[in-house]
Amino acid sequence: MFKNLSSELKQYLVITGNYWAFTLTDGALRMLVVLYFHQLGYDALQVAFLFLFYEFFGVVTNLLGGWLGARLGLNRTMNIGLFMQVIALLMLALPNDYLTILWVMMAQALSGIAKDLNKMSAKSAIKLFVKDGNQGQLYKWVAILTGSKNTLKGVGFFLGGLLLTLIGFQSAMLLMATLLLVVFIASLLLLKQDLGRVKYKIKFKELFSKSPAINRLSAARLFLFASRDVWFVVALPVYFSETYGWSSWSIGTLIALWIIVYGGIQSIAPYLTGKKSGVMPGGKSVTLWAFLLTFTPVLVMLSLSISSWLVIVCLFVFGAFFAINSSLHSYLIVSYARQEGVSLDIGFYYMANAIGRLIGTLLSGWVFVSFGFSACLIISSLFVLVATLISSRLPAVVSVD
Repeated sequence: MFKNLSSELKQYLVITGNYWAFTLTDGALRMLVVLYFHQLGYDALQVAFLFLFYEFFGVVTNLLGGWLGARLGLNRTMNIGLFMQVIALLMLALPNDYLTILWVMMAQALSGIAKDLNKMSAKSAIKLFVKDGNQGQLYKWVAILTGSKNTLKGVGFFLGGLLLTLIGFQSAMLLMATLLLVVFIASLLLLKQDLGRVKYKIKFKELFSKSPAINRLSAARLFLFASRDVWFVVALPVYFSETYGWSSWSIGTLIALWIIVYGGIQSIAPYLTGKKSGVMPGGKSVTLWAFLLTFTPVLVMLSLSISSWLVIVCLFVFGAFFAINSSLHSYLIVSYARQEGVSLDIGFYYMANAIGRLIGTLLSGWVFVSFGFSACLIISSLFVLVATLISSRLPAVVSVD
């Protein structure tokens, strides 16, 4: 059956498989680090600092990764990311005596570089597999890749909590490193050479987008993802642990289900945003869905004084609206990006995404420790409002050719 597929679809499936495998370990690793070091006595701010290098180097990687993808080929940058994740996992497999804050931050730095090399390569490659102008197909493939990735990331969160409970932190690292090494070897054998490699010499100034639409979309993306991570990355799991006394297993399961549903909604976003009407979503759609998202952190905040079950329901409401926003963004950046040197535009965009995650992660720890979970949610709502205002300046629509 695989032999009868087109070469483009075969490569898409290989890239998607790589992305899935990496995402599974990335989600599990994040949950393992948050829960394990919180068990060791780290407070929310200290746990947030463990992710400082992860997010900071994601900023650098997305900028330079686009250049590397254009110079070396997207197949190579994807494989480099896979191998670096294996190294990061092995670094964290050492006994507790070696797991100093600096050592963990260094391992997280490698993991952050690996994650963004992998993501940039996967998102950029899709542009090359879709015939120019077929916006409907492009939106569908981007939505499937992004949604399935986040569904698996949710499974990874669940897996992280489960592995911590069953086999412990170090054994979990060794298991994931072994599995990802197998995927890396398979990728070396199956992924096409020189994918997305440009034939001209790239100047440094080309690393920064000159497109007003991409610049505005990138700025909106920054505030969108800061709005999520300001409460989601550190504050949420610590809040459920301290306030409700939930175990690592319970917290991991909740966040896993949240991300799985979130990913599922991303996958069907084209059917929720008017793709069938023949007019692809553009700035108007992004602005509308961002505006609707603005109110959902407030719903979560109001539910805190009522019951934990209502909090959970409101968290899923936020996740549903955020998923549609994220899917729209992911489609538009691939649509706006140049065909030649696509990784440069997408790398720039995901650099803004990484800056938003970095800001959100640091604020998640500091604001939670200083002012509480409600303050994190208020800041989240304000960030979405800024993203809404920026989105209102995007081109109105993208038409199907």
